[in-house]
Amino acid sequence: MKLKTYIAASSLLFFILFTGCSKEEQEYNKPAFYWYSQIVEQVSQGDLEQADSYYSSLQGEHIGSPLLPEATMILAIAHMNYEEYLLSEYFLDEYIKRYATSNEKEEAEFLKIRAKYMALPNPRRDQALIDEALKKGEEFKVNYPDSMYTEIVNTMLTRLYLAQAVLNETIVDLYERLDKPKSAAYYKTLIDDSWIVWNDVDRANASWYRAWFEGDGTSSWYGSMIPDTKSVVSRNSISEEDEEKVVTQEEAVETEVKEVEQEEDDGSSWYDFMNPFSGSDDTAKNVTPEEDVVETEVKEVEEESDSSSWYDFMNPFSDSDDESEEVESSSWYNFLIPESDSDETK
Repeated sequence: MKLKTYIAASSLLFFILFTGCSKEEQEYNKPAFYWYSQIVEQVSQGDLEQADSYYSSLQGEHIGSPLLPEATMILAIAHMNYEEYLLSEYFLDEYIKRYATSNEKEEAEFLKIRAKYMALPNPRRDQALIDEALKKGEEFKVNYPDSMYTEIVNTMLTRLYLAQAVLNETIVDLYERLDKPKSAAYYKTLIDDSWIVWNDVDRANASWYRAWFEGDGTSSWYGSMIPDTKSVVSRNSISEEDEEKVVTQEEAVETEVKEVEQEEDDGSSWYDFMNPFSGSDDTAKNVTPEEDVVETEVKEVEEESDSSSWYDFMNPFSDSDDESEEVESSSWYNFLIPESDSDETK
């Protein structure tokens, strides 16, 4: 009995292992209609990932198939309905570049704008996407002035401009709370609300679970817990007080430099004493009283000394009388010579 139980359990285990580890059979080298039908079937079941895989097979095996444009548009609309807007834009770009005619291109461009518009469900989110959607909408109106989608595009643009104005107001409030007046003033210049009647505008409301953390854009429930200091975002920025301090320091440095320049600006420089072509009067202006005393002593010594030098006794062309007088008067060894010798020499 136990043996039969063990055999049944082991066989069941092997069955589960082999059936669970079996791989799906890879499909390839199929006709274009087969891949197209598989795409439609997977889209109807909501499996867009598998549909994209079949689309890759259709595109790889049948690059010139007339079913490709329709399959591309089906996947673009399907991804948009499932709120996968980036993939939707990808398939729309492929459709515009490769398959669309002039009339079909207009519809695809409109769907791209709609995808960007639908990608903004939350207020005060994604500033760059709002700007890009506005840019594409204005380009569409210029490129297709008589389009049947013009009024829908105008409606989307109006709401996008309102969202942009509200977002800029929120940013202004944020910078004012952070004590950043220059940044707040800059974003105030971006708000062109002369055409907006704010009393008639229904502002977007955040859901209750997001409102706890986001607030209304002007304050939040956790604001009382934040210390009254510079935030992490603004710790490296310069406030007006810091700028005033910098300005006062620069003014003090400038006044000191001007005073030094006024004291030293007499037309001379420190190296004029090494310049033989500089005027004596100009150099004398920079001479201190101590240097005057030294110069006068040097001049007195030079006046007392004659034109001879200490090595004239070795010069045969020098005057003998002068030489003897200089040697007798200036030699240090005269006291070593006996007087008799000195008389004979005389």
